[in-house]
Amino acid sequence: MIEKDRILAHRIYILLGALFMTSLVVSNLIFQKFFYWYPFNIELFGAKLFEVSVGILPYPITFLITDLISEIYGKKAANQVVVTGIFASVFSMLIIYASNAVPATAWSPVGDSTFSTVFGSTAIAVFASMLAYLFAQFIDIQIYHFWKNLTQGKHLWLRNNFSTFLSQFIDTLTVLLLLCIFQKIAWDKFIGLLISGFLFKVIMAALDTPFLYLGVYAFKKRFNLKTNQEIHLF
Repeated sequence: MIEKDRILAHRIYILLGALFMTSLVVSNLIFQKFFYWYPFNIELFGAKLFEVSVGILPYPITFLITDLISEIYGKKAANQVVVTGIFASVFSMLIIYASNAVPATAWSPVGDSTFSTVFGSTAIAVFASMLAYLFAQFIDIQIYHFWKNLTQGKHLWLRNNFSTFLSQFIDTLTVLLLLCIFQKIAWDKFIGLLISGFLFKVIMAALDTPFLYLGVYAFKKRFNLKTNQEIHLF
């Protein structure tokens, strides 16, 4: 690969990493708001079947990006993005702790109580999300490359969906377990939220497959990559 293409590939990698970390951190900050993602009012095991946290909205983006990086840049590059995401999560938590510790002025549009209500549980959310994120993302990358090697770079849809389905279940299960243990969510809502959250993520994973194909196609065309060929930046 010529130096000009290598520089471009590195810049795209940095942009993908930035999108990944933004989606991850934002999902931790907004998790306390819940919404219905389907118009049917169905209750299952004490929770609304289609009731999920808004924090779930940006999270599927992280798996799409790691699959794209795994496909184009390889396993090592994908793992580096995951590790960097951990640092970003911890750093954001420290900033929120410091912001919550300083007292608000009398004229502050957002007072201490409001700020604590919105961000007070962020530490628990980040801790739960980080553990789930570690398990899920590394498993996603491992399974993705297992299927990639097994199929010799063919059947992109297979490794994309098989890796994401399992890793998303582990992610949802781990987060909900920790949030219930720390009494942020009632145990009677656990099974319903698990099914609802996993179902939402499965649908999102299936819907992102065309975008993965489009991204891989664009990369291969721009950098003249053959089947199963990767761009090695490190």
